[in-house]
Amino acid sequence: MSYQLITSAKLPTRHGEFDIHIFENDEGQEHVMLTVGLPVVDQTTAPSSDDTSSQRPIPLVRIHSECLTGDAFSSLKCDCGPQLNTAMQAIQEAGCGAILYLRQEGRGIGLTNKIRAYALQDQGHDTLDANLMLGLPADARIYDMCGPMLAHIGVDAVRLITNNPDKVAYLTEHGIDVVERVPLLVGVNDMNAEYLATKRDRMGHMLDKDFNTAIHLNK
Repeated sequence: MSYQLITSAKLPTRHGEFDIHIFENDEGQEHVMLTVGLPVVDQTTAPSSDDTSSQRPIPLVRIHSECLTGDAFSSLKCDCGPQLNTAMQAIQEAGCGAILYLRQEGRGIGLTNKIRAYALQDQGHDTLDANLMLGLPADARIYDMCGPMLAHIGVDAVRLITNNPDKVAYLTEHGIDVVERVPLLVGVNDMNAEYLATKRDRMGHMLDKDFNTAIHLNK
């Protein structure tokens, strides 16, 4: 599947100003990249001798899959909204970085199925089992748009903000050097503690010590 940059503009936010870039694949799906200190490169010409990409700091990058309930409605069932806002603030403070905002709601199962899974969670099932009970994969997300998006800003090495080893593995396998994994543990509360524990215990997310401390502090 191919991806192309459609348009870009300035986006002032409460965290600071970003450049917002819209990408579209050949099925018409739109994905968003927010950047700071990373201009789009002209891929039709060879790099010039005065290219500053090798002189800039390694960018701080967050791959964030869309979560309407968390990002827009401040749901306490997950940590997505706090993760997005914390990453945006960290990238502004670093002065060089990007948010790759991928339109794959509910770990790729879509909004309707996500709410169906929520209903099963209300009955006591964890997030993984709820998906499986609906005949859906535990995690249907893909990251094939990340390479083309990063290529548009001339990035081949990142400091990746994530707890998810799958994101590290994907970028590494596709030629992006993950020089540092930056943990991100925010938004822990009584409503999402089991959700986070499922991420850690059944999906391999790297939360252990910091997660246990955060749970203790929120009790």
